[in-house]
Amino acid sequence: MVLLSLVASHRDLDLGVLERLSSDVHAVGRELVGASPSITGAVVLATCNRFELYLDVADAEHAPEARAAVAATVAARSGYDPTRVAEHLAVHTGTDSAAHLFAVASGLESMVVGEREIAGQVRRALTTARKDGTTTSALESLFQAASRVSRKVEGRTGLGATGRSVVGVALDIAERDLVPWSQVRCVLIGTGSYAGASLAALKSRGCRDVRVYSPSGRAKVFAAARGVAAVPAGADLAAELAGVDLVVACSGAAGAVLTVDALAAARTGTAHPLTVVDLALRHDVDPGVRELPGVRLVSLTTVAQHAPAEHGAVLEARDLVERAAAAYEADRRVREWNPAVLAERSRVLGGLEAALSALPDDERDERTARALRRRARAALHGPTVRAREAARAGDTAAYAAALAELAAITPPPLPVPA
Repeated sequence: MVLLSLVASHRDLDLGVLERLSSDVHAVGRELVGASPSITGAVVLATCNRFELYLDVADAEHAPEARAAVAATVAARSGYDPTRVAEHLAVHTGTDSAAHLFAVASGLESMVVGEREIAGQVRRALTTARKDGTTTSALESLFQAASRVSRKVEGRTGLGATGRSVVGVALDIAERDLVPWSQVRCVLIGTGSYAGASLAALKSRGCRDVRVYSPSGRAKVFAAARGVAAVPAGADLAAELAGVDLVVACSGAAGAVLTVDALAAARTGTAHPLTVVDLALRHDVDPGVRELPGVRLVSLTTVAQHAPAEHGAVLEARDLVERAAAAYEADRRVREWNPAVLAERSRVLGGLEAALSALPDDERDERTARALRRRARAALHGPTVRAREAARAGDTAAYAAALAELAAITPPPLPVPA
């Protein structure tokens, strides 16, 4: 079994490329597991600034085949050819794969270093894979370990507590041209987890006049649960923006929810300034609205340009992540290599028990049996410890030598009756 991760993120690619790679992202895992015999499991992590696939591959020899299957599957949805998709996806295996996911979950690879939304997105990626039936025990172990490391990093370094979120940075930028938050009239587009985080951030700043619009019709339930108003289902969104100061869009709908033409028509005859914050990777708002008089657009690209720099806690956090990844990979090797060790131990100890059970009742001596068991376990102890230490270190030669020692051990002979 080999863990393989294929990664595209804002660090290496334009957000427009990420948007295309993320097309119909939730079907990718199911298709890969269903169509590729070399891929036994898949978890897809797609956020506003990254697209990542974590695969459980049968063995190292199948890794190139798995990469080709991913390139073909993503190409069919993105419109890129498979060669270009493969160029966009960085590949990690083994310890590197674990270290990358642990860093992502801890907010170290985010557009805003230390942001906490990503930890929840990592958990939800695993939950989605469970629902789709594409997880394996190895992927479950990897993602659960990533969540533990994320909590450890936050607890040890305070990075998550001090780091700002994508939403927070976007609102910091937006407020420069806004009236005081207590007077801001806002329309929030979307009802997902990001919309929930955005609404909480708005309220924490003192914004109380928030109405929720949902392209999917879920605004009423979402708004009622959070004590805000909903834009009536079926309403013309652009027309609802009359007199509004701020739009925060994060629905992730396929295609722009607010177009240039619609907003231009709705703003005819008004000079009221409008700030639009579009946090959707696939653009809820047509980027062309920035050309309209009185309209200011804050996009993910704007956030990336204004994201705060890394600070001192990051160095400690990266050290924690690297050590956690090395420990995780060592534990994984022990689990993977241990069955052969257990088989040799069972051969010796089981053989002894079988021989003891075969003795006639008048020849059985419990004290002698205990002594024989101690002798067998003592003989097994040294090579067992050496085999597990070699597995932890990834030393195949030392492991093979220890396993050969175990294989040479035979059950201690029973004493000959007087």
